[in-house]
Order: sequence, then C-alpha cells, then structure tokens
Amino acid sequence: MSIKNKTVKINKDIRDIILKRLLISLGILLLIRIGTFLPVPGINHTELAFYLQRHSVTRNLVSTFSGDDTFVIGLFTLNIFPYINASILVQLILGFSPKLSKLQKEGDLEGRRKINRLTRFITLIWAVIQSLSLAFYLKQVLFDWNYFLAVEIVIWLTTGAMIVLWLSELITDYGLGNGASLLIYTNIISSLPNIFSKILAEDNGNFSLSSLLGIGSLLFISLYGIIFLQEGVRIIPLLSSKQLNQVSSQDSLATKNYIPLRYNQAGVMPIILTTAILVVPNYISNLGLLPQINFSINFESLKFIYWIGYFLLILVFSSFYSTIVLNPKDISDQLQKMAVTIPGIRPGVQTTFYLKQVMKRVTLVGATMLATLATFPNVIESTLNITSLNGLSITSLLILGGVVLDLGREVKNIYYSNIYNNMYQSNKN
Repeated sequence: MSIKNKTVKINKDIRDIILKRLLISLGILLLIRIGTFLPVPGINHTELAFYLQRHSVTRNLVSTFSGDDTFVIGLFTLNIFPYINASILVQLILGFSPKLSKLQKEGDLEGRRKINRLTRFITLIWAVIQSLSLAFYLKQVLFDWNYFLAVEIVIWLTTGAMIVLWLSELITDYGLGNGASLLIYTNIISSLPNIFSKILAEDNGNFSLSSLLGIGSLLFISLYGIIFLQEGVRIIPLLSSKQLNQVSSQDSLATKNYIPLRYNQAGVMPIILTTAILVVPNYISNLGLLPQINFSINFESLKFIYWIGYFLLILVFSSFYSTIVLNPKDISDQLQKMAVTIPGIRPGVQTTFYLKQVMKRVTLVGATMLATLATFPNVIESTLNITSLNGLSITSLLILGGVVLDLGREVKNIYYSNIYNNMYQSNKN
C-alpha cells in the first residue's frame, strides 16, 4: 500500500472514530434533555405555574436555574448539580485528608476507584438533600401535598440524578468530551436565547449604541481573558542527569522538559465559593428557611463595598485552592527521585523554595485576572442598567470556553494517538 493510500485510510479511520464518539455524546445529551421535561408523577404542574405567576421571588429563582419563567419538575431536574457539589466537597476533603491525598497522588487504579466511589456516595447524599429541599418547598405550592408524595418526589429526583451521573460517565468513557462539563455547557447554551431576548426587552426599545458597544466589549474582553487563563502557563525548565551527559548547550536541553504552571489552577472554584458565601444566604432567606434579611437593599446601597468584598474573596479562594492542587514540597521530592533538577537551582530545600515563590507569583497574576473578570460585568451592568446579564456570568463563560478548548485538545489527542498507533503497527509488520 502506498504512503498516500495509507494516509487516506488513517484520516478516514480518525474521522470515523471522532464521528462515532460525537454521536454517542449527542445522543446521551439529547436523552438527558428529554428526561428533564418528563414530569414527576403526583405533582400538579398547573398549580406550580399558578404559584410562580403570583410570587416574583420564586419565579426569579426558577428563572436562574431553568433559564425560563416556565418550570417543570422532571425526572432529570437535578441534572448534574449534585455531582458538581460532591466533586467540590471531595476536592476540599483531599486537601485536608493526607490518606486520601496520598491515594490521589499515587495515581493507581485502585486509588482512583476509591475516590470515585467516595464521589458517587457524596453525590447520592447531595441528591437526597436537594430533592428533600424541593419536596418540602412544594408544601406551600401544592394543595394535595402529603408525606407520601414528598417521599415519592425524593425517590424520583434522586434516581434521576444518579442516572444522569451514570450517563455522564458513559460520555466521558465512550463519547467526546467530559460528561459533566458537557451537561453544564448544554444547560448554559440552552439558556442563551432567553437571556438575549430579556436583554433586548429590558431596554424598552431604547437600546443605544453605547449599550451594544458595552456588551460587545464585555464579551470580547471576558473571552480573551478566559482563553488566556485557560491556556496561559509559566514554563519552568528541567534538566535530567541523562541530558547533562549529552554534548549540546544547556539552554537547548532545558527547553525539552519543563513544568507547566497554569495561571488558573483553581478553575471556577473561587467564583463558586464566593457566590455561595454572598448569595446563598439570601436565597435561603427567600425560601423562608431563615428570617427575612433584605440583602439586596444592602448590596444596592453599598455596591462598591460589595464588589471589593467579591474581588478579595476570589483572590483568597484562588490562593487557597492553588495550594491544594499543587504542593511545592511534593513536586520537589518527585523531581529529586527522578534525578531531575531546575537549571541553576539546587535539589531539595532550594527547589521547594523556588517553586513556592514562582507559584505565589503565578497564582497572584491568575487570581487577579479571575477576580477582575468576575467583577467587571457588575460595573457594565450598573453603568448600562442591564440586569439580565446576570444569567451570562463569567462562570458560564469560563465553562463555555473551557469545554470548547478541552474538546479541541481531545480531538488532537485522538488524531495523534491514531497516527502513532498506525505507524507502530506498520513498523511492527
């Protein structure tokens, strides 16, 4: 077989693999989307719709999560959110539990299985808690509410959440992309038309050129900054003992191996934790579980102080989470075991100190950019009086950008791995 025919065959095989994985992902996402609108038995959605029309606070909460003023409590209503909360909790536990942290660092199959089992168990607990909260909240909505109906709602919603978790893992294993990330991506994309229609309707026909330029500038700066945060790295060159014996310049050798320190190690975690502290208490109060505290008035009158607090909390959580993700002492020990050094830095304590200093600078730059990007839309919203931009937050844009970049990387990995496998088989034959 000629080289040209081999190349055509390899490209065709790669296209078939990518198409198969893409169809699996799209099919599962469509199934989950349909399941979201399959109503849970026993709930009178007519009464629910009537209640939403009369209570603006509840309608706003529903609009925040569903992206529309209409709301159906379906089998997959909880979606992937219990798993996301469980993953956040597991990451925090790993930072404080030396035993679990050791399992994760060793990276063997059994260790990953134990962490996955823990995550699934916590997901089940979160699903029960969230379904219980929703079931008891419906007590003030449904006329025929009773404890038997509450138990039935909890069983349906919890089962739906665990099915979604299983389907998301199928996407990760056999489809294209990460299942949990794609589900969040789908939820955000599905709400975009409603967000843009609200932005246009909110201005009552007075949508000026300055508003368009402001929104366009916001999206451009945010997307540019998000791509920089997702892809930007600080390169730390490395030298191994084998490389030192090679006859070539030290500078050219140092560029072959390196440690990439990402500017955004924490991802969207700092924004999620900050939002949980500043917003969730107000939601709980609106649900009637706490005494009524009018946070919105305080935030409205003290917007500047609120933004500073928002900015500083993101900085603190970014620094804290980065220390959990990467430990300079562990990296230094691993380099010493592999007989690898940083040029100009002695192994051991000096390497640990150097890595700690570089990580502090990288984390500070990344955390400052993340905090600025997260706070900047608030200034635009206040200046242009466009509150509907709340639905298109920096967290959403980070997820959208991150998922697209991850999909691109996965397609490249599939492409190069198949080329390598075909070359290996050809040489073997």
